[in-house]
Amino acid sequence: MVSATITGIGTALPEAAAGQQTLWDGFFRNHFAGSRVAERIFAGSGVRRRHTVADPLAEDLSGWSTEQRMRRYVTEAEPLGQRATTVALAEAGVAAEEVGLVTVVSCTGYSTPGLDIRLATALNLRSDVQRLLIGHMGCYAALPALGSVADFVVARQRPAVLLCLELTSLHVQPPTDDPQQMVSHALFGDAAAALVLVPDPPAGAGTRRPTLQLVDLAAVTDTATSDHMTWEVTDFGFRMGLSPKVPAVLAQHVRPMICDLLGRNGLEVADVRTWAVHPGGPAILDTVESELDLPADALAASRSVLAERGNCSSPTVLLVLDALVDRGALEQGGPVVAMAFGPGLTLYAALLSAGPGTA
Repeated sequence: MVSATITGIGTALPEAAAGQQTLWDGFFRNHFAGSRVAERIFAGSGVRRRHTVADPLAEDLSGWSTEQRMRRYVTEAEPLGQRATTVALAEAGVAAEEVGLVTVVSCTGYSTPGLDIRLATALNLRSDVQRLLIGHMGCYAALPALGSVADFVVARQRPAVLLCLELTSLHVQPPTDDPQQMVSHALFGDAAAALVLVPDPPAGAGTRRPTLQLVDLAAVTDTATSDHMTWEVTDFGFRMGLSPKVPAVLAQHVRPMICDLLGRNGLEVADVRTWAVHPGGPAILDTVESELDLPADALAASRSVLAERGNCSSPTVLLVLDALVDRGALEQGGPVVAMAFGPGLTLYAALLSAGPGTA
């Protein structure tokens, strides 16, 4: 059966980076009026360091209008996305003129012409390249986007690029005593991550790192809890709503969804060799680990990405996949499950099959 295979992964981070304690002492302590609640949230976030295009230690965007933030997004997004995509194309051994589709995922900025057009121009893609822009889906968006890109690759037998890019630092909100805002400001960072997918590569033509073949996708949306995670457009950028009830909702759905996904492919949880779980926060990772009865080190890559990058919304699960490749976790092949969560409340999972690089 013809399928789509990920042969290149590229990531890019803004140059500005700061430790969590430095961010608290240098900006957020004053921003939240010395709140003890906020201080505890920052300390317990699982984040040690974050990269941002808007460094709060150097500039305060909390009073900026949405228009100002969108203009800044345009300035910052293109070079960051180009860096990630260039790495992914080089790793896959795919030339720009071979790309048939470029898909861009982002919920943190908008413009017309969009980032998809700007990226295609910057990379010198063909004028007839097809483009798809996926917006405002939030943290899980990489996985439905992966499904759509894979469908194109299989149907058209041409390579495609998927870029997930989020600049959450552009949306620091005005001072507030809302704990949900404290949580979101403690967790989120900026990043870009790109994938290159190709039709099944012929024997002897591959990449220097393991490949990932998309096998199947699954999704569950609990609309009764749609108010638990929100991303609202305001006059001062986009405002996150993040209920503390989210882990409890995930606990109801994660095992049935994963067991169904695996079962229809002749697998069980114990057969999965590698887990790439979106690190929405420590409680979410704890919930997944508990509900699936995973070994203590199964989500080590997810926890490491959370610690060193923060929650970067849609690119984050791809950052975890990249970290797993770097750690050699995919060298032995076998089933891989990628999982992410977001507004809806939505759970998404992808079953992948890891194979060795051939170059």
